[in-house]
Amino acid sequence: MKKVDLNCDLGESFGAYTIGLDARVIPHISSANVACGYHAGDPAVMRKTVAMAARAGVAVGAHPGFPDLVGFGRRNMTVSPDEAYEYMLYQLGALSAFAKAAGVRLQHVKPHGALYNMAGKDAALAAAIARAIYDFDPSLILLGLSGSAMLTEGEKLGLRCAKEVFADRGYNEDGSLVNRKLPGAMITDEDLAIGRVLRMLEHGEVEAVTGKVIPIEADSVCVHGDNERAVEFVTKIRAAIEAHGMQVAPMGETL
Repeated sequence: MKKVDLNCDLGESFGAYTIGLDARVIPHISSANVACGYHAGDPAVMRKTVAMAARAGVAVGAHPGFPDLVGFGRRNMTVSPDEAYEYMLYQLGALSAFAKAAGVRLQHVKPHGALYNMAGKDAALAAAIARAIYDFDPSLILLGLSGSAMLTEGEKLGLRCAKEVFADRGYNEDGSLVNRKLPGAMITDEDLAIGRVLRMLEHGEVEAVTGKVIPIEADSVCVHGDNERAVEFVTKIRAAIEAHGMQVAPMGETL
């Protein structure tokens, strides 16, 4: 039976602000990407989110981003490879402390937002990210966009790399994600999103925003938990995956 990971970005609340439906989404996923305090999250939220995932038997991963709370980490920043390395190492150390206190080990690392997208094409930035992960713990899995430079650089270092696809995002012909400001960036029709996920998993292809069908590989499917129908959405996607003879499991078991 083919295994596939179902991941979600979580722990993105901050102070008095609540973002996402973490407690309700966690039971339906296999891996949680927990914000590390730079683009979102804070110490209390990090501790709570890791604990919830641990109780549910959901694998915990770090979700480090640019130091940009105001922009939610979605604004491009000009940083040197050394700075990117330091940002990564700092955030990995922070979340790892909460994981250790909860009695779990980090499974993976998935960069967030603009850092994720920029490293998908910038080899120097991608190499710095991969090096930080390797230096911190070479057993960690690097979760990145299928076909991206980030995975290429991770593989060069010997990291285990998981290819990520998105249930609710549009693709450009080069396999990158459509900018959120442009038409076609978000897939809001649940049935369409589920059909796209199954096509990526079973046939290794997806229709780009231009209508061209492009090849794609999938080890892990990302669903977002920050909209009001997130729970229904993730539940339906999981049910569809299992109905097609596949098993949802943490990426540590799928690679």
